[in-house]
Amino acid sequence: MSEKKTNKLRFALSRLSYRKDIIIAILFIIIFSFLIIVPLLEVVITSFTYQSYDLRVVKGAEEGAFTFYHYIRVFASEMSSSIFYKPLLNSLMVGAGVTVLAMFLGSIFAWLIVRTNIPYKRFLESVMVIPYMMPSWVLALAWLMIFQNDRVGGSIGIFTYFTGIMMPNWFSYGLFPIIICLALHYYAYSFLLMSGALRTVDSQLEEAGSVAGLSKLQVLRKITFPLVLPALGSSFVLTFTRSMGTFGTPALLGLPVRFFNLPTQIYASINTRNIGDGFLLAFVLVVLSGAAILINSKIIGVRKNFVTMSGKGFRSKPDLLGRSKPLITTLMIVFVFLVIILPVLVLAWSSLTKTPGDYSFSNLTTHFWIGESDPNFASGEPGILRNDGILSGIWNSIRLGVFAALINAFVGILVGYAVVRNRGSKLSGTLEAVSFTPYVFPSIALGAIYLGMFANSVGPIPALYGTFTLLVLIVVVKNMPFSTRSGISAILQIDTSLEETAMMQGVPWLKRLRKIIFPLSKSGFLSGMILTFITAMRELSLLILLVTPGNRVLTTIIFSYEDQEQVQHANGVTLILLLIIIAAIIVVRRFVGSNSVLGSNNN
Repeated sequence: MSEKKTNKLRFALSRLSYRKDIIIAILFIIIFSFLIIVPLLEVVITSFTYQSYDLRVVKGAEEGAFTFYHYIRVFASEMSSSIFYKPLLNSLMVGAGVTVLAMFLGSIFAWLIVRTNIPYKRFLESVMVIPYMMPSWVLALAWLMIFQNDRVGGSIGIFTYFTGIMMPNWFSYGLFPIIICLALHYYAYSFLLMSGALRTVDSQLEEAGSVAGLSKLQVLRKITFPLVLPALGSSFVLTFTRSMGTFGTPALLGLPVRFFNLPTQIYASINTRNIGDGFLLAFVLVVLSGAAILINSKIIGVRKNFVTMSGKGFRSKPDLLGRSKPLITTLMIVFVFLVIILPVLVLAWSSLTKTPGDYSFSNLTTHFWIGESDPNFASGEPGILRNDGILSGIWNSIRLGVFAALINAFVGILVGYAVVRNRGSKLSGTLEAVSFTPYVFPSIALGAIYLGMFANSVGPIPALYGTFTLLVLIVVVKNMPFSTRSGISAILQIDTSLEETAMMQGVPWLKRLRKIIFPLSKSGFLSGMILTFITAMRELSLLILLVTPGNRVLTTIIFSYEDQEQVQHANGVTLILLLIIIAAIIVVRRFVGSNSVLGSNNN
């Protein structure tokens, strides 16, 4: 190497020693590539090789040998209909149905609260996002308690008990209730996004259209709709990808009648040790989610620069509801009761019923909460507050949430620091893109990927399957897009001159980080931490394939009890989970803001 090149290299290394942001960016790109890109490659490789399960049905197959067996079996065999095409169709129907209903509800509620003179606006705006803060399958459990029938559920629901009307299977289980329950969970995406968009629409633009002779429908189509199109596109992507990839609600409401979507089919395949098929289906789910995001970006990408505010003054004139105001207000309050309060009351009542299907006062008991183990009752399970397995699950869930939250919050700030300080460079763009990649992975698919990747040792990393470490790792990775977005937003608010002044005074980087960066980015740190904690507490899809009897968390305990038809224990544990989440939400409202939990990962 020439002296000139040597001097250039020394200069570059010397400069790098002062640019800790570049070092952090390179380090996290390497780490994220290993935790995100490598697992995806592992899934693809596994789908092209024989697995131990395949040796039972394919003569002469060798484990690890290259094959198209899984692709033929999934896409072009006699089993393809049940393995892939029916679950795919069901997933698309669920995604489409949930998206249409959720976007309709969210947009209507946003318009009523933001653009009309409806009363109790502050109260309604706060409670409208509560269903999203709860696990999506809470509504599914409540639906079963109310509408289940004895032909499938084994006992009747509350509706049949009091009316004598037996609900048909299609109403109690399958596609219809899955769409309803998920839409009542995910409408919050559209509500928040549309609320924000409608607040920036100057009503003078709409009034100008009316003066020009446009009808209300034409004003909506030609003025209002184009201005909120980016928000509609974002709510479409969020709702469609999440509803297609969720596991809990389709499992609770679909599996009793053998209604499989892609997530439940992945779970079934991996549960039967058919890893190859399960991984291939997981890869399909990742591709579908990525395609939805890409289509959305193509549709609104060239139309995302609409100007809704200018220096000429901004005015938002509320639309008067007139005589319909009392009726609409009453309907919204009834909606809040049915979607938020009633499910909790139903689960609480169910946890006190001695015999399922009997909802009389004489059938109430506290056994499922404080009773001792009785081999002749409830399969010998002691009450929730005496049950070591449940108490251990509470500790595991809180521990998982705390560890993952702290790690994510710190990583989010560091990644935000590296992205912002290198803004406009390829390095910054690469880091930002890689950190966002986990968003494309549906939770059940990422769980399947990590199951395969960490079932065996990877270089110096030992096999992590069955360990608490793996649960923390996957929760951190899945929530990385949101914690890094919080970190980027927080760092963008810090003037670089503050750090530059300290640097000129010889303050070391770690001290600058501790004394300047972290204190000034406290809101982003808390936001990333609380987001991850709440998500970790309610996570089911992400963890269902990775938990073992030694590291069960509350969500998987609930699913296990429901699967064993021990609904009292399942519903009681769900109430404990809700209490923990509510406590976390109170912290959010106190330190971060009531709407900061949106955008977190779903179960």
